[in-house]
Amino acid sequence: MITRRLQYELVKRLAAPLLVQLQGASKRLKGRQGPRPGSPFGPPLKSVALLKDLMTRHYLEGRYADGAVPVAWVTSGFPVEILRALGFFSIYPENHAALCGVQRLTPELSDAAERVGHSRSLCSYARTDMGAVLLEKTPVGRLPRPDLLACCTNICQTVLYWYRCLADHFKVPLVLIDTPFVYGESQEHHQQYVRDQLEELLSVAERIGGRRHSSEELVRVARLSHEGTLLWGECLAESTNRPAPWTGFDGFFHIAPIVTLRGSEECNAYYRHLLDELRHRVRHGVGGIKEERYRLMWDNLPIWYNVRDMSTLLAENRFNIVVTTYTNAWAEAGKRMDPTDPVGSAARSYTHIILNEDLDRRLELMTRLAREYHVDGALLHSDRSCKPYSIGQVDLKDRLAREAQVRALLLEADHNDPRAYSTEQGNTRLQAFMESFA
Repeated sequence: MITRRLQYELVKRLAAPLLVQLQGASKRLKGRQGPRPGSPFGPPLKSVALLKDLMTRHYLEGRYADGAVPVAWVTSGFPVEILRALGFFSIYPENHAALCGVQRLTPELSDAAERVGHSRSLCSYARTDMGAVLLEKTPVGRLPRPDLLACCTNICQTVLYWYRCLADHFKVPLVLIDTPFVYGESQEHHQQYVRDQLEELLSVAERIGGRRHSSEELVRVARLSHEGTLLWGECLAESTNRPAPWTGFDGFFHIAPIVTLRGSEECNAYYRHLLDELRHRVRHGVGGIKEERYRLMWDNLPIWYNVRDMSTLLAENRFNIVVTTYTNAWAEAGKRMDPTDPVGSAARSYTHIILNEDLDRRLELMTRLAREYHVDGALLHSDRSCKPYSIGQVDLKDRLAREAQVRALLLEADHNDPRAYSTEQGNTRLQAFMESFA
């Protein structure tokens, strides 16, 4: 244990920073890359290099975390502040699955999950990660073995069964935080129900992590989490300007720190840097695409394996995704965080996640975003394997047109599995949608 902890600290404090520096030097020797000749995009964000460095360090440290510090695998909407305050190293299978999706590893990994009985209609994040576990294959080198699995039903019920499979595989405890579905505002008894579970989580995590929690540390982490989500919201809000200084598809990648490193100084420092760069671009009229004419909103997860091609097609026709409901969700939750009441405010914040709220609330949110970001239209990704996010989109599409005067296209695909998407059909529908604005 001592040797493993020493190895982890050496990697964290020496090896990981050195590797990042060497990678940065290599990039500088190759020269700064700008947009390709004829590209419809504006100059690339300099913050991309910092983002890659930050996430490289995170996953490199993770390779050596198990056996050195307690490790938890958690769902994206889990109140991780409690675990972070107890010294847990957190891995987010959804973020890892997205990395696999970008690199088009999902079909191979999904096949492995399907061979042991998981249906292809199951969430492609779940299939990707269970396949990665079975094959011990990952683009990040190695994932640390968890000591605890922690899931929250505020995003979907699939996570419970997904994490039960992982708990059975690793033979480790599973903690569930169950959030009641919210119609309008959550009631006091809803919040108390969740708060009681968070208090129990504290006890379980203390036992597994081998240390008692410190109220001061919990307040500190909650403060950092609150600040981080507000900073992320400010970064997104820069796209209310015209032209938007980046694209909504950029935001899908830059969301990684607020998901995986929420509640840390590293996360907040990154977003301060990104915010400064975005504000500089706004002052100088630099856009995410060169000729922004039409502004769109995106609903649901991205199509990870098709982000570049789709964003290029849109940009070539002077369309820019300026706001997405998914990236905005991480900013909305942070508004309810109160560092002086870390457990109580976590119960409120994590109950009011977009996927845990009724359709009227989602329409209200999308209408507000359409107004604030001055959008001309919306793309609603009807995600084959994310049913909780996709249900109701037909009604949302009709009501956006009727009540907010926002024309919308329903685009069928899957967020991670390219076998469930026809690029040709998708592009044809996108092209027809864009021509309707002429």
